[in-house]
Amino acid sequence: MDADFWLQRWNEGRTAFHQDKVMPLLEKHWPALGLAADSRVFVPLAGKTLDMHWLAAQGHEVLGCELSPLAVDAFFAEAGLAPEVSTDADGIHHRAGPLDLVRGDVFALSAGLLGTVAAVYDRAAIIALPPPMRARYVAEVYGRLPAGSRGLLITLEYPQAEKDGPPFSVDEAEVRRLFAPGWDVDLRERRDILDQEPRFRDEGVTALSTAVYRLTRR
Repeated sequence: MDADFWLQRWNEGRTAFHQDKVMPLLEKHWPALGLAADSRVFVPLAGKTLDMHWLAAQGHEVLGCELSPLAVDAFFAEAGLAPEVSTDADGIHHRAGPLDLVRGDVFALSAGLLGTVAAVYDRAAIIALPPPMRARYVAEVYGRLPAGSRGLLITLEYPQAEKDGPPFSVDEAEVRRLFAPGWDVDLRERRDILDQEPRFRDEGVTALSTAVYRLTRR
């Protein structure tokens, strides 16, 4: 899952992972984080998700990171926004109001930048990465978040042998193992969604659930 893989997916329009509405599990579980309205929220591997607009509407400053220029441009264009563009060591910032979407490599984001956030919303990042990259992602990216920061993590669980990722299955045992060194992990909900995902059924997947975790950095 190198950079070229995801750039090609966007270039070819193979973006079935993009949802045309706000994630209901975000709306349901976000209040459990107990964040102040003006908190800064980090959205890794953001694509052009509408969830960023929802977070901004709650009063949050939103820091997103996305590799694809097509996704970044579409995010603002589809909202009728003309962002201000600037470049620094973290990448190419596209800013409009409370939204700051950085085009660049999530692994290259500095501790100085990530140290400014109060929470992370991860709906499509960890499940987009194969196992070795997931371990690196949690260690390096989550590892740069400050003590006391919180997170809402949404994963998928299915028999991995029945389908090639992405998205990958990331079960509860793996979540707890990856985050155990520095984070408290609270499973908030697990929901069977196979009937809602015909693409998975068509590929022969026999069981599919989504799980929601509340994370707290120690």
